[in-house]
Amino acid sequence: MSLSLWQNCRLATLQSSLHQPYGLIDDAAMVVDGPGLIWVGARRDLPAALAPSHAPRHDLQGALVTPGLIDCHTHLVYGGTRANEFEQRLQGVSYEAIAKAGGGIRSTVAATRAASSDTLLHRASARARCLMREGVTTLEIKSGYGLSLEHERRCLQVARSLGQQLPLGVRTTFLGAHALPSEFEGRADDYIDAVCAWLATLAGEGLVDAVDVFCERIAFSLAQTRRVFEAARALGLPVKLHAEQLSDQGGAALAAQFGALSCDHLEYLSDDGVRAMARSGSVAVLLPGAFYFLRETRLPPIDALRQHGVPMALASDHNPGSSPVLSLLLMLNMACTLFRFTPEEALRAVTVNGARALGLTDRGTLAAGQRADFVVWALDHPNELSYWIGRNPCQTVVVAGQAVPPGPITD
Repeated sequence: MSLSLWQNCRLATLQSSLHQPYGLIDDAAMVVDGPGLIWVGARRDLPAALAPSHAPRHDLQGALVTPGLIDCHTHLVYGGTRANEFEQRLQGVSYEAIAKAGGGIRSTVAATRAASSDTLLHRASARARCLMREGVTTLEIKSGYGLSLEHERRCLQVARSLGQQLPLGVRTTFLGAHALPSEFEGRADDYIDAVCAWLATLAGEGLVDAVDVFCERIAFSLAQTRRVFEAARALGLPVKLHAEQLSDQGGAALAAQFGALSCDHLEYLSDDGVRAMARSGSVAVLLPGAFYFLRETRLPPIDALRQHGVPMALASDHNPGSSPVLSLLLMLNMACTLFRFTPEEALRAVTVNGARALGLTDRGTLAAGQRADFVVWALDHPNELSYWIGRNPCQTVVVAGQAVPPGPITD
């Protein structure tokens, strides 16, 4: 065993079994063996056999420690920006009008296709490092800005490369059904045929961990979404869904039929959709950055999700058009101020429930048997993670048992 001891800290374990807010343990210790945690608890209870004199010891001087943060919904790989559309919206043009005029996702598709793989990787890496500086240790990256086999493959390959080059867990999601590319104008069903064929190819190349669809008036119908989900199921891949962002299309209920890992956005989610998600165990991924940036006024049905026991996650939804957010900590504050999350709900949303939204069971809490992904914060209490705005209290990030100080992950 290659043990290391992390001690003299306050742990927010997020273990529900401890029956303490945040799963708090004061004057705590953790024992790391290789990439995993093998013991977590109060320092006074640490078995002597797990603290040999030769094991490296890290005195955290009373600092707060949480699980590594999980950003379970991002579109990190793309070319260009959409700052011009931000200006248009401020002048009164709607998001839907911009999309219908050829802007929106299609403009990012053009910029992404024109960029080299090296450029896409360099820019995505810089964005990922911004998130990592604030304690993100795992994130999801969706494709969806290529919209052809060649370019979707390239985006997924870049996402895989990020996970290999950075001390970061990366999950890839195929979002070929994100928008209709110009070459398929007026032929949405033909495009869905192509998406299903590409999915089989890309899955065979090991590039796909999950499959997503944008089910909305300006994107794809329920019937088209079902076809993509059926193709995913035939390949043994889990599904997710961009659902009920601009209108109630019944997408969440459909996704629940396929046991979706998550349904995301959900401002227009109906009571029937909430109940369907509760039955299926799908996670509600709420995206306050997009809600804020698009100046939305309709809140997701938070109380109904709570009432029915639907687990809620939060994510940055980083993308160039509706959520150019590179701070997951800011999303905690926005969830509390805009959606009335409690600080504990917000932290669980980017740890325990973020992991669940990605189908991961080896992270999200601090417990024996979990991957040793954790963050050391210059804070006294975990509620401060939602409280501060514009302050980064992250001291040390540990990924799979290896400390990654802030220095090496800066630009």
